[in-house]
Amino acid sequence: MKRYFYIDDDLDHLEALERELLAAGISSPQIHVLSQDDAGATQHHLHQVHSLLRQDTIHSGEIGALIGLGISALALAIGWLGGLPEHIGWVPFGFLCVVLLGFFTWEGGLIGIQVPNSQFRRFASALAQGRHLLIIDAEPAQEKPLRTVVARHPGLEAAGTGTAAPRWLVHWQRRWQDFLQWAP
Repeated sequence: MKRYFYIDDDLDHLEALERELLAAGISSPQIHVLSQDDAGATQHHLHQVHSLLRQDTIHSGEIGALIGLGISALALAIGWLGGLPEHIGWVPFGFLCVVLLGFFTWEGGLIGIQVPNSQFRRFASALAQGRHLLIIDAEPAQEKPLRTVVARHPGLEAAGTGTAAPRWLVHWQRRWQDFLQWAP
């Protein structure tokens, strides 16, 4: 999957565009809008970026986990080189590694919650000007219908591409949405 970014000034236009994309076979979990006007986006029934994903929590948490793994490996190496496991065993070192990994992952997430998502930083000035970001995750078979729909909207400004959500996540979101429509 590939992620496409578009910028527009009008939520009415984005609402009509989203309906066209849905009719072209692109599902709702593949379409997101990032805007400073949350109330307007909700009023237009646009699928917004989840509040957790607006911040860099997940990306920073992953970086923290990698740092935690490195420090855990360092703690194991120091213990092994110092001969401590022969006297006290490996269990305390195992617990120490789990605590270090958890702590650094948690710290990374806390740092990430304070900064915008790394994928959306480049659009900060457009969002601050009151513009809206349309994000579309398209599979290779959906790229032609996407280009066709986008070509009918000359006011839509192409803003680049990026890494899309994993295919399994989009599939799960589609299934969940289908279940919610089916369930009473």
